[in-house]
Amino acid sequence: MITFPNCKINLGLSITRKRADGYHDLETVFYPIGLKDALEVVTSPPEKNIPTVAFSASGLTIEGMPESNLCVKAWHLLKADFPSLPAVRLHLHKVIPMGAGLGGGSADGAFTLQLLNKKYGLGLTPEQLIVYALQLGSDCPFFVLNTPCFATGRGEIIEPVPLLLSGYRFVLVNPGIHVSTGWAFANITPQQPALSIKDIIRQPIATWKDTLVNDFEAPVMQQYPAIKQIRQQLYDAGAIYASMTGSGSTVFGIFDTTTPLPLSFPPQYFVYTGNE
Repeated sequence: MITFPNCKINLGLSITRKRADGYHDLETVFYPIGLKDALEVVTSPPEKNIPTVAFSASGLTIEGMPESNLCVKAWHLLKADFPSLPAVRLHLHKVIPMGAGLGGGSADGAFTLQLLNKKYGLGLTPEQLIVYALQLGSDCPFFVLNTPCFATGRGEIIEPVPLLLSGYRFVLVNPGIHVSTGWAFANITPQQPALSIKDIIRQPIATWKDTLVNDFEAPVMQQYPAIKQIRQQLYDAGAIYASMTGSGSTVFGIFDTTTPLPLSFPPQYFVYTGNE
């Protein structure tokens, strides 16, 4: 059985306070985008010496050991509560850039939960899947709902919002710059935004340029001018709104579907052009 985990972008991102546990509270709107990985699960043959979960990958190189991959961790989470869950082989074809603010790894983990639930008839509800997803990561629950959501807390408190951008074209540009999340947070001064992102996204997109802000942009773009240049290129090409997603380094632009895209980026940049 195959599924196709999609990525997300952040529409605005406000870091509102640093918590006693060392984490930060935030508010943002998660919006699903059509750039997708491919994930397949196959039941392992009933033979001896077969690992409980065998993981393989293709496409973009995935750093780290297989046992640390969220797809593998998702299987172990369910196995603990469903002992009858069989040994499986998981294959992930990686297309979504990693460490890019797109939530690709979180999507892979959450989609693994849903795929195993469906294939093996575990009977878990979306609410129950969200509980499992939260154990994988703060933004994993979003990918269970996979619809535009206003997120608070560490990103795990999610509320669907009526936001439809299907009439627009999205461009994602990733320059391959690694931005340390820890460094990005260290260069932020948490504060309550003057306007809630939940209210801003209800306004016409044409107004977002002046009001919808990602708090990480200022320090990241000062440190990495190439990221700032990407945003400017998207605006120069006619983007209605352009911003960095997450703590970077991907920048996205929202375009009217009738706008030509005279875009030119270095060949080593990852560029995606498509609808939501």
